Amino acid sequence: MRTKNTFGINFFARTEREKDGKLPVIARITVDTQRAHISLKYWVDAEIWDNKKGGAKSNRDGGREIMHYLEQVRTEIGDCYRELQVNREIITAEAVKDVFLRTDEEIHTLNGLIIYHREHGTERLKASTLIHYRVTERYLERFLQAKFKAKDINLHDINYKFVVDFETFLRTYKSKDHPQPLKNNGIMKHIIRLRKMVNLALKLEWMAKDPFANYKMKFDKVEKECLNKHELERLEKKTFVIERLDFVRDLFVFSCYTGLAYVDVANLTADHIVTGNDNESWLKLNRQKTTTPVQLPLLPQAVKIIKKYKNDIRANAMERVFPILSNQKVNSYLGEIADLCSIKKRLTFHIARHTFATTVTLANGVPIETVSRMLGHTKIVTTQIYAHIHQERISADMAELKKRLNGNRPPARKRKTVCTPSPMTITRFNS
Repeated sequence: MRTKNTFGINFFARTEREKDGKLPVIARITVDTQRAHISLKYWVDAEIWDNKKGGAKSNRDGGREIMHYLEQVRTEIGDCYRELQVNREIITAEAVKDVFLRTDEEIHTLNGLIIYHREHGTERLKASTLIHYRVTERYLERFLQAKFKAKDINLHDINYKFVVDFETFLRTYKSKDHPQPLKNNGIMKHIIRLRKMVNLALKLEWMAKDPFANYKMKFDKVEKECLNKHELERLEKKTFVIERLDFVRDLFVFSCYTGLAYVDVANLTADHIVTGNDNESWLKLNRQKTTTPVQLPLLPQAVKIIKKYKNDIRANAMERVFPILSNQKVNSYLGEIADLCSIKKRLTFHIARHTFATTVTLANGVPIETVSRMLGHTKIVTTQIYAHIHQERISADMAELKKRLNGNRPPARKRKTVCTPSPMTITRFNS
């Protein structure tokens, strides 16, 4: 909103709707180049109305009464315009019309939608997801202030241009805390959250048109970072004098050999460790993020770490397999660990999940279908995002191909059917 808008009010009668010698009067609101029309439900005699004048031809024969009524309407509409100015809201012709008609219909705004989404999304959205929505909401607040000098906007004023302008704002915005602009995929995530809230408004019939109808999202392909086998070995063998670094390293390595996200590692209890039909220890749980069931056999490296913390006082007090730290602290400590292990990559806990999918399983010939099940994915496409092909694996596969092409074919092997045994006996892990 600029400090000054061109604002005008005039009246005209619809001559094409004449009925019994009377015409309906319409108020036209003009803000800058935008127009909005209000049907006043007020009828005048066609003989005494002058459309060019926008009022009665004279003050006689009921003309005075007509002009008095129109002046009242003009004053009320002007008050609505000034109300928007005082509240520092975006001023458009439709916004003025909405304020004028609000006694007859509810006005829905972006802030109202955000509040409704926040109140009704608590039960179906995870706390971490709601935090991400709050970040998007703050960006929307800054955008409204920067673009329109306003605190709110009517939902019907959110159109394709609004979405494009918001994207441009995100691409150029520089925070004092984070001087680097947002990356493309981060921007798209904010756009997705706005789109989900708009979809809610459409379902509630608070909006008539979808501003995203012609909008196309573009994501950059990002190669998921993971540790290679040499970096993983270096991390496992490193001796840490500082207890907190030793503990965080153990959590990270545990995830490298199980593929669990941090929240699932933090919530792990002895009840999640069961004995399967193969008499081996398995993990059986539902992923917190998606509630997808996960069943996977524990590798020796993971079992060793579980045993290490079996008698940990902090873990036992919380009835967890491991003591609990915040994800933020864990990621902070991983930065120190990476430096001490001469790992140049920026370590975050989620890299452990990537490492399990890539270096530990796929690179060692585990079928992607099996990896997908162990990660708790519902679609193979999701797993393929994690799937790196290492040079070592490519080299080994090509060496095998060379042998076949040279006629040195190895004896045919019977293909084994890979199935995931479901644990039969559920017992607490006491070994």
